[in-house]
Amino acid sequence: MSEENITRITLDEKELILIGTAHVSKRSAEQVKELIELERPDTVCIELDEPRYQSIVEGTSWKEMDIFKVIKEKKATLLLMNLIISSFQKRLAKQFGINPGQEMIQGIESAKEIEANLVLADRNIQVTFARIWHGVGLGGRAKLLMQIIYSIFDKEDITEEELEKMKKQDMLDAMLQEFTESFPKLKVPLIDERDQYLAQKIKEAPGDKVVAVLGAAHVPGITKEIKKDHDLKALSQRPAKSKAPKIIGWMIPILILGIIGYTFYANPDVGVNLTMSWILWNGILSAIGAAIAFGHPLTIVTAFVAAPITSLYPLMASGWVAGVVEAFIRRPKVRDFENLSDAVISIKGLWSNKVTRILLVVVLSNIGSSLGTFLGGADVVRMFIQKIF
Repeated sequence: MSEENITRITLDEKELILIGTAHVSKRSAEQVKELIELERPDTVCIELDEPRYQSIVEGTSWKEMDIFKVIKEKKATLLLMNLIISSFQKRLAKQFGINPGQEMIQGIESAKEIEANLVLADRNIQVTFARIWHGVGLGGRAKLLMQIIYSIFDKEDITEEELEKMKKQDMLDAMLQEFTESFPKLKVPLIDERDQYLAQKIKEAPGDKVVAVLGAAHVPGITKEIKKDHDLKALSQRPAKSKAPKIIGWMIPILILGIIGYTFYANPDVGVNLTMSWILWNGILSAIGAAIAFGHPLTIVTAFVAAPITSLYPLMASGWVAGVVEAFIRRPKVRDFENLSDAVISIKGLWSNKVTRILLVVVLSNIGSSLGTFLGGADVVRMFIQKIF
């Protein structure tokens, strides 16, 4: 067979064969099958982690998802991001009439056929996202979200030639290429650290001959990193949460309550104005977020009422309250969960599916409330200085 996209490495009398693939290329899946059947390795490594592997072998388990648990565990934003990112790959796969990740599925099937060991070599995707989220900062997070959401609007088809060029990029990196250029630090958790993790897992795979099925962007890095030793435990650690957001989160409500309380004591009329400013800024912007998500009218009212209160109690968020109300009023049906992966392919689907609409209510209401907290807080301080001093 052709040696195109195949890298062979000998390490301590162990033969490592890396095949670089495009995650939506039919030819890549065929190459994987041919290579494994020809080489008959002791072990096949695939660029998947345990959750993604389970999703593939057991089928999409959306029907078992508890939407209330997702909101309670504060995972609505993460789930929505995962769904939107998967839509990019799914649209390409649909365009070319193949299943996304077909080369990984082929690697799993071929490993079973020759009775080879199967190693899940990639780092947990949630750890990768946590390290990305930590590394880009507050402004970077906003831009990252915008870049990901923009991908839904980008409906331009690509040619077979352009698809083959994508073999030089990881699927996630391909989607975030422009953002990566603006924020070079993103490349470290997205590509570099995963190269190190993948290299160590491949190197530690059992047997004298190992075939590794990888996104082509990782092959050069793995080829370099595989000669070094890497600490998998350190690479799997989630970054320590900064205490600053928590401190600021409590300082703002204490400051606002202190100002309003003192103002009521000094001038009750001004105190009423400050209170109304806080309520309106928080309530209106959070309600607008729920409305943009096409939330139920009662959900929008809930976002308005909850935001001024939850903004003063950092352990709660208006989006969570609004999301729970939306889920109770428009409880998702089995078909909504079954159609979840298809819903994120289009804007219409994202907003019409009851599950994704709930996630949008949570995220957009929280964004609105956060804006309201800063703008309302600034307005309260401004009025306090003007009226009291």
